Amino acid sequence: MSLPPSLTQHMVRRPHRIALLQHIAEQGSITRAAKSAGLSYKATWDAIDELNNLAQQPLVERSVGGRGGGGAKLSAEGERVLRLYQRLQALQTQLLETSEESNDLALLSRLMLRTSARNQLHGQVSGVRSQGRNDMITLQLAGGLSIEALITHDSTLRLGLEIGTDVFALIKAGWLALLAPEQPETTGHNCLTGKIEQIFNAEDGPSEVRIVLPSHQILCAVVDADRLHALQLKVGGEVKVQFAPSNILLGTPL
Repeated sequence: MSLPPSLTQHMVRRPHRIALLQHIAEQGSITRAAKSAGLSYKATWDAIDELNNLAQQPLVERSVGGRGGGGAKLSAEGERVLRLYQRLQALQTQLLETSEESNDLALLSRLMLRTSARNQLHGQVSGVRSQGRNDMITLQLAGGLSIEALITHDSTLRLGLEIGTDVFALIKAGWLALLAPEQPETTGHNCLTGKIEQIFNAEDGPSEVRIVLPSHQILCAVVDADRLHALQLKVGGEVKVQFAPSNILLGTPL
């Protein structure tokens, strides 16, 4: 079974995050892996979420809490990806023997997409509907989930979107609205249901809420403390995540 293009390109663009798999395999703990990799605990969680979201199956299996900040190990798919990454490292060492070749790799890295959007989901186009000058793009995500993105028709043509095209859906954390399970959804909005995996409370600002979807993908939302209290959201509880199709940015692999 081959890797999805999104993850293959991630191995080239951001190898330090793929290398985190090695630290997790060796340390068996999020906290110890973070220290070994020279990352903060939160940055390590972010990296794991991104890797799991881009892969067709979760690469890291983890348990929250406990000694050392929770245990973690690679899934069978994660072990396979790590082996491929190690092979890629060996090939890169053989290929980049001159400074000129190294400079060429740096140039390619600068040309690759990097984004500040916290939520980056990989999917495939399963539908394109015209709406005047805009198009409604239906994306099939892992685990049978689907969302819709509203973009201009010019963007559809520029990105070459058609049925089966691999795409990245980029959603800023502040664009996600959380609803209690019993609250009605807004007509025309995307709405996914998941469970709250972790809440990072901030002393002087909004809290960060991580929601795990049935597909094991992670969404990160930024929520004001008052809103969080009003919804009575707690770790382990169910929550709805709502966002408008116009609040999704689409990107395609280079």
